Amino acid sequence: MAPTEQVPPATPEQGHVVIEARDVRKEYPGGDGGIVRVLDGASLAVQRGEMVAIVGASGSGKSTFLHVLGGLERPSAGAVLLDGTPVAGLDDDRLAALRNRAVGFVFQFHHLLREFTALENVMFPLRIGGHPERMARERASALLERVGMAARMHHRPAELSGGEQQRAAVARALAAEPAVLLADEPSGNLDHGNAERLHELFGSLARDLGLGLVVVTHNLSLAARADRTLALEDGRLVTSPLMERAG
Repeated sequence: MAPTEQVPPATPEQGHVVIEARDVRKEYPGGDGGIVRVLDGASLAVQRGEMVAIVGASGSGKSTFLHVLGGLERPSAGAVLLDGTPVAGLDDDRLAALRNRAVGFVFQFHHLLREFTALENVMFPLRIGGHPERMARERASALLERVGMAARMHHRPAELSGGEQQRAAVARALAAEPAVLLADEPSGNLDHGNAERLHELFGSLARDLGLGLVVVTHNLSLAARADRTLALEDGRLVTSPLMERAG
């Protein structure tokens, strides 16, 4: 097997970079008083319209990297830029405002509000953001139609299948028109049929909506739909030998 190489960040000439990590390190205190280094110089740049999949062993730090990339956690060292804005130096309020504007998140579990319909769940971040009800309803309806939920938008989560709930969660993540969508094992809790429908949706989102998409996954069917597939090894992102062999 040929040795992997660290993946260089994209250059401005390659396109509009919407999310970037430069030599990111993340450390936590260890139980023995030492330091546990989860990320050790991870670099990534994602362009508008590009889907990037990140694979790796359980415990390799994939979710931690996604959280740092999206501003949910701050790096111990290195730089993160969200839609061109450096995260370093932003206080918590300004970081939250940037994150809410620029980044949409999809997790393994949908976290829909149980008392709200799918439509109301997608409207929720828009209403919280101060958008008029009519605009929020129209935007939410269009997104639910986009993800194949037009006939189910007035149902509450308990009345929806797992795949339908996750597609509603994707619509909610897209409600504020983010520059970037970050997904952490989005199909990890779904059966094969629902997972494949979700994978097909993810395969078209970046291209159709012109956003950057980063998905952490163990599912090679989903990873195969990405423009690039990278592996997180020893705290760094490298080209994936598995995907190179598959190609």
